[in-house]
Amino acid sequence: MKICKVVRTLVSTNRIKELGHRPLLVVSEKGALSVAVDSVGCIPGDWVICVGSSAAREAAGSKEYPSDLTIIGIIDHWTEE
Repeated sequence: MKICKVVRTLVSTNRIKELGHRPLLVVSEKGALSVAVDSVGCIPGDWVICVGSSAAREAAGSKEYPSDLTIIGIIDHWTEE
């Protein structure tokens, strides 16, 4: 699991059909940007918990889902150190 900060929404008009209508968000982990599937309803500025690899696919809804990073929770209180 990783702690990341949601930076912004990623708009992608052309996608493979397996992605469906799930939101994609740009997240930052120690300055490095990644794209994550939003499974919980985040907004920019939220601190979130993300999972990767096969756990990301299952958290997004299916083992066949094409995700390598999925947001699984919003952190209520967090200060960056």
